[in-house]
Amino acid sequence: MSSGPKDELFIGVLSGTSVDAVDAALVRFGPRIELLASHTLPYPPDLRAELLRLAVPGENEIDRLGAADVAVGRHFARAVNELIAFAGRESEDIRAIGSHGQTVRHRPRLATPFTLQVGDPNTIAAETGVTVVADFRRKDMALGGQGAPLVPAFHDAVFRSRREARAVVNIGGIANVTLLPADPNARVLGYDTGPGNTLLDAWARQQLGEPMDRDGAFAARGRVQEKLLRELLADEFFARSAPKSTGPEYFSPAWLEARVGGSAFEPADVQATLVALTAQTIGDAIRPRLGFESAGVFVCGGGARNPVLMRALAARLPRCKVQTTDALGIEPGWVEAMAFAWLARQRVHSGAGNCPAVTGATRSVVLGGLWLPA
Repeated sequence: MSSGPKDELFIGVLSGTSVDAVDAALVRFGPRIELLASHTLPYPPDLRAELLRLAVPGENEIDRLGAADVAVGRHFARAVNELIAFAGRESEDIRAIGSHGQTVRHRPRLATPFTLQVGDPNTIAAETGVTVVADFRRKDMALGGQGAPLVPAFHDAVFRSRREARAVVNIGGIANVTLLPADPNARVLGYDTGPGNTLLDAWARQQLGEPMDRDGAFAARGRVQEKLLRELLADEFFARSAPKSTGPEYFSPAWLEARVGGSAFEPADVQATLVALTAQTIGDAIRPRLGFESAGVFVCGGGARNPVLMRALAARLPRCKVQTTDALGIEPGWVEAMAFAWLARQRVHSGAGNCPAVTGATRSVVLGGLWLPA
């Protein structure tokens, strides 16, 4: 971590690939990193629906994108202002906000790769009175990287141990792993493994009319269909070598419908099979790695709250101790928001924010731009 003044306060704010809410975390950086306060602000249904529509090509995209950019910026600013008030702080106390924004398109494998996040940082800076660091991904892509995942650099800074190899598993809409060798001279590895919650949530919405499968209860009623699981695993993404990243625009409801539509599978069996897909693809990213056969595995993100998924992952990694990042002192739902507070601090102090071995960039680089308050 770059050196800088003691006891600085940063806020990390983002909305992940589940597109359900904005998470904001107030983080103190001093002798240790400390989460002081956190806040979640759900998206209004109409804005969430528009963001989901923008994740796939459609009509009149530029006008819709421009309006969504400002709307998301205002929503992020509201989340930050509510967090600051809740924490009993003033905007002047905050060194900077690290805003990831909301990804609406991630295309790292096109002839001209690009990634696009909405949530206008000008709006956030103007409405909070705090400097904003944003646009974290595109500098990495300009250097030949995929711009994702970015959280492994934070995992390396706060979770690495010389006593054991550790794998940090972030299960949001998309799942990714960070492999932290015990050898401090060995490089960090990591990549997106495929769908985390995105297909589980989509199937729950379609079959139950609910935003998610709460506690995995729907999946628990079903049985894994091995033939369907093999068909899902046949997608070329899973065999692709790292670095690799993906998004819900790829692992979409249409992707699932193409493989399930018209079948005679019981809906709960499909949900159970999707749990198996997430667990197996994460397990396959960890288990064969030399030195990680009995690693400590620490799960964060929304998937950490799904006991059925956690049991399935533990079954795929029988020699590993699978637990949440609570065991390392950070509540699993706030790791990613804290990561963007850390990335904002890296930018302010001119520290690198990417892991080239993870993203594929040609070198480490300072990520993000600065937007000053009005």
